Amino acid sequence: MSGETAVGARRRPLGDLRALPPLARLLISTQLAFNLGFYAVLPYLAGHLGGGLGMTGWLVGLVLGLRTFSQQGMFAVGGALTDRFGPRPVVLAGCGLRIAGFLWLGTARATWAVVAAVLLVGFAAALFSPAVESELARQAVRYEKAGHAPRTRVLGLFSAAGQLGAFAGPLLGSLLLPLGFRAACLAGAGVFVLVLAGHWRLMPGGHPGRAVGDAARGRAGGSLGGLLRNRRFMALALAYSSYLLAYNELYLALPQEVARATGSQAPLAWLFALSSLLVVAAQLPVSRWAAARLSPRGSVAGGLLLVAAGFAVVAVALPAGWRGVPGLGPAAGLVVLLTVGQMLVVPSVRAWVPELCDDRRLGLYTGALSSVSGLVVLVGSALTGRLLDLWGSGPLPWLVLAALPMAGAALVPRRTGS
Repeated sequence: MSGETAVGARRRPLGDLRALPPLARLLISTQLAFNLGFYAVLPYLAGHLGGGLGMTGWLVGLVLGLRTFSQQGMFAVGGALTDRFGPRPVVLAGCGLRIAGFLWLGTARATWAVVAAVLLVGFAAALFSPAVESELARQAVRYEKAGHAPRTRVLGLFSAAGQLGAFAGPLLGSLLLPLGFRAACLAGAGVFVLVLAGHWRLMPGGHPGRAVGDAARGRAGGSLGGLLRNRRFMALALAYSSYLLAYNELYLALPQEVARATGSQAPLAWLFALSSLLVVAAQLPVSRWAAARLSPRGSVAGGLLLVAAGFAVVAVALPAGWRGVPGLGPAAGLVVLLTVGQMLVVPSVRAWVPELCDDRRLGLYTGALSSVSGLVVLVGSALTGRLLDLWGSGPLPWLVLAALPMAGAALVPRRTGS
């Protein structure tokens, strides 16, 4: 890449995207479509469970935690399957399951049916997400070693594309919500039908890492044991877990705070849109700044401290009892700080993982990163849901939520080597 082209690419995200190999472009575009379908449904799930189906707060928290656990907690399975079979069949299977899960969720009324549908929706992502993420990480490392953009920039594009989908998804859901939660689920399923068709036609077959992947298959058990003994990776996974638990509160604690301040959850769509627009507009500049000024550890730890500050803002403001538009100020502050923290944490963690494992097990490690996080979210969401049930009108739950990413920042490993 010439100097003039490189400068232009730095200024234009579309230039960055066009400069990438075709497979990397497909994977980044996939993330946009995935999130478009997903976020047409998820922001309204808690309201549907609590208001439409009459579930208690702790049960809503448990269902949301189960959704995250069935997704994040099972990523290691999807990652291991990707290591064995390659990304294409795993992505296609995940899309098919996500379509079935959304269709079921839109019609489920009994608690067991809701839980089963939510588990299916989550497990679908546990298949396709690690397949997409690990292959993009592999492509980003190769692109960087070939003398092109740093891997964090490629992964920053991935995050920005995902947030563009996350921006459009809630707006699509809000337009359909007057027709009922089922309509939002049908729209989400429809998006994944298109994703499935696109990958069936465009995703390359075979296994990009087949030569080394075959040699690694017989050592899957040893690889898992090595992963659990990899202290730097496990410390990074636990630190990332604190971020993911905090992010999950956008669907549990934030709706409750918005309803307290305004008497309605309608502003949620605009807060999610604010978060997504921030990532779309600022992810690449933030990634450039972080790559130039911060170590991986500094980027992850600094991002977690910003997330903690967001929850602290709500805790400090709650005693004032602001309502209406002023009452939305702390919630907006939380969204902004959490989003800026996310822009530092997520690409840095994804770029760090290939340095902590053998390339033959990149799918397993990428999946395990989310599996550990999913287990933490499963437990943490039920507990925070209970805290919100008991003390949701006071600052205590928000102080607890602020303390969790602070603890995660202390766990970030000090060295980047494997």
